[in-house]
Amino acid sequence: MPFQFEPVKDKVSVYEVSLRDGLQNERVTVSLADKLRLIDALVASGLSRIEITSFVSPKWIPQLADGDDVARLAKAPPGVTFSALVPNARGLERARAAGMKEVAVFLSASETHNQKNVNKSIEASLRASREVAAAAKPLGIKVRGYVSTVWGCPYEGDVDPERALAIAKELHEMGVYQISLGDTIGVGTPRQTSRIVEMMSKELPLEEIALHMHDTRGTALANILVGLEMGIRTFDASVGGMGGCPYAPGAAGNVATEDLVYMLSGMGIETGVDLPRLIEAGRAAGSIVGRTLPGKVLQSGLRSLRA
Repeated sequence: MPFQFEPVKDKVSVYEVSLRDGLQNERVTVSLADKLRLIDALVASGLSRIEITSFVSPKWIPQLADGDDVARLAKAPPGVTFSALVPNARGLERARAAGMKEVAVFLSASETHNQKNVNKSIEASLRASREVAAAAKPLGIKVRGYVSTVWGCPYEGDVDPERALAIAKELHEMGVYQISLGDTIGVGTPRQTSRIVEMMSKELPLEEIALHMHDTRGTALANILVGLEMGIRTFDASVGGMGGCPYAPGAAGNVATEDLVYMLSGMGIETGVDLPRLIEAGRAAGSIVGRTLPGKVLQSGLRSLRA
């Protein structure tokens, strides 16, 4: 059946994760000045939701050790929301002190990956998330949530989506406003995505579900297209296709933001993002990390194929 979209009705929100999910997996340590430069370039492209850092221990993610300074110095213009990852109440306090208005909690649907990633059980991570959500509410700080390895785990293999659903429902009950489901190692296929989204949508409002697809096997856009057809309207992405998880061996970067925006724009779906400026931001990201980034549109540009 052909896709049926109404361009005005079907506006998509792009949630940019390159400053956190992207940089955490880079070998180089990016300077504070370059991080702020990349944030400015992303804002100039029209992106209005940007995760700018993480308040985890520098021992685990040394590339983001300057999170307090990034959050303090980055200024979100009107209409733009900056967020940061926090593992616990202490991370939330750092975020509050830096002036953050939104944070994100995170855990995995795989027990082994959760232990490798944060050295805690899933239940312990849920307790930490409850503490964050409870403390954030009176502060007026919104809380987003990530559930990783929903499509598969590098240690356990297949993951029962019912486990991810149970975690997502608990996050919802805590007051987490949106739950981002992650294909952390990029193993998902469209039929699998359809089953997962259908299961989630029976228990949670569609507007509270986002997809966070890694492109390890080149299927990220195909999975996003399935989610789009089924009513998902928020997708995480990383400029240039940066990303990966230090505790997920073999995982490649997130779907490239410019590839996602190119596809959506070609379908007549509004994102609010200026694609040429986004490509400029991708080039800036590549120069900052000192390597050619894998994003397809970043590499090929916008030249028409028509003679």
